[in-house]
Amino acid sequence: MSGGHDLGGLSGLGPIAPEPESSEPVFHAEWEKRVFALTMASGSLRRWNLDESRHARERQHPADYLRNSYYENWLAGLETLLVEKGLLSVKELATGVSQDEVSDKEITPLQASDVPQVLSRGGPVEMVIERGPCFTLGDRVRVCSQDPKAHTRAPVYVRGRIGFIKEHHGAHVFADQHARGQREGHHLYGVAFSSNELWGGPENGETEFKVMVDLWEPHLELA
Repeated sequence: MSGGHDLGGLSGLGPIAPEPESSEPVFHAEWEKRVFALTMASGSLRRWNLDESRHARERQHPADYLRNSYYENWLAGLETLLVEKGLLSVKELATGVSQDEVSDKEITPLQASDVPQVLSRGGPVEMVIERGPCFTLGDRVRVCSQDPKAHTRAPVYVRGRIGFIKEHHGAHVFADQHARGQREGHHLYGVAFSSNELWGGPENGETEFKVMVDLWEPHLELA
């Protein structure tokens, strides 16, 4: 899905000015810690997966997504999921008061003592599938150019572009389908693109460089 979240490779948005990792704090405000904790604790209920969570953030209006800070977008996505999965009503969310309007509340909350174990367990996404890979190292491939209507891990700037298979990562959960609640595995590749292929020839003496993007088999076709 193309939207406000898919900014990679787009022009006209100004330079990136990241904070040095050596001085950047993990959280910039106390409320960000609470949003992070709420998201992790709610996710432990297993009513949605990581890709559904990403897709919930992406479904905001682009103006809202771009205006929000990082954790404001996390909060917006969490609120969407809590309502859609029947854990909160719209009225409860607006008032902050339980209305007992939502029947699906038989849940087991995450206990503080269980947090270290839950976080260390993670959520592995490697899978064993019967199908062998369709591509081999060195194959020239083109990224499918269609714009999906839901979540996708294929960024806009590589769609329709040609690259070469540089790595095969094995089979992993296919994020595009996972965002719809369907867990299926596909082969995942590291694809190398020329900067000239993605954005045209270099200007002002800039040097051509390579861009690596991980893409699943359904994203690709032989060029």
